[in-house]
Amino acid sequence: MRSHVFIAVLLINTVFLSAQSSDRINGEGGDIVFTPIIHASVQIEHAGTVIHVDPWSAGDLSQAKLADLILVTDDPGHHLDPIAIERLRKRGAPVVVTAGGNLKFTDGRVLSNGEADIFADIPVEAVPAYDLTPGEPLHPKGEANGYVITLGGRRIFFAGVTECVPEIQALRDIDVAFVPMNLPLDRMRPIPAAECVKTFQPKVVYLYHYNQAYARWLSDPQGSPPPDDQNTATTIQVFRDAIRGESIEFREGLWYPSQVAR
Repeated sequence: MRSHVFIAVLLINTVFLSAQSSDRINGEGGDIVFTPIIHASVQIEHAGTVIHVDPWSAGDLSQAKLADLILVTDDPGHHLDPIAIERLRKRGAPVVVTAGGNLKFTDGRVLSNGEADIFADIPVEAVPAYDLTPGEPLHPKGEANGYVITLGGRRIFFAGVTECVPEIQALRDIDVAFVPMNLPLDRMRPIPAAECVKTFQPKVVYLYHYNQAYARWLSDPQGSPPPDDQNTATTIQVFRDAIRGESIEFREGLWYPSQVAR
């Protein structure tokens, strides 16, 4: 049975890879290229430098490039995957983690909320990522990071798992933002996610980390993928409609194999 599950996941990932595509924006010294991998995992390239954010083995990493820098936003397995890190990490490349993440990956470099440093010649700022809505699953302040990196003269923000906290609303001069949506207990539903993006006005926005049920299935792919009870396509369209008229370009990445057939 397990061999059949493995083959099924391999086929899904093979189809996904064939449809996977990269986007780019211009930057100093050449284009910055963004390649969605899976859920919250993304590869960024610029002028020979490669960065991975939250690399996860559930995605197809067969064509992913080795990283000069790895950023990890939180410590659950779909954010912090030591196997994926070791597979993609160049020898000696820094891996930036939270304090909790350092307990699971002891070779990481801890960056706490509000701190900034330079890793692999790339300025990195840790933006607090936490919940405002009470109740489980709770993401308390201080445990997780978003990150702003400066690459090719552009400021790029990866929010991680968070609500629209004051530290995000205070961001300025963001060229590209990756923002979560459809989180449980009415955290960052499409309209709140759109209203959040309007507060700091990135030039380009991607939604990511928005199909939690599918991500849970990827963590233990028994049987068929779960039904799309949240109607993901509709939630994405609601977000797009809510930022219409703003000077914000929406770009949709292929974060989940099920999107290929859409």
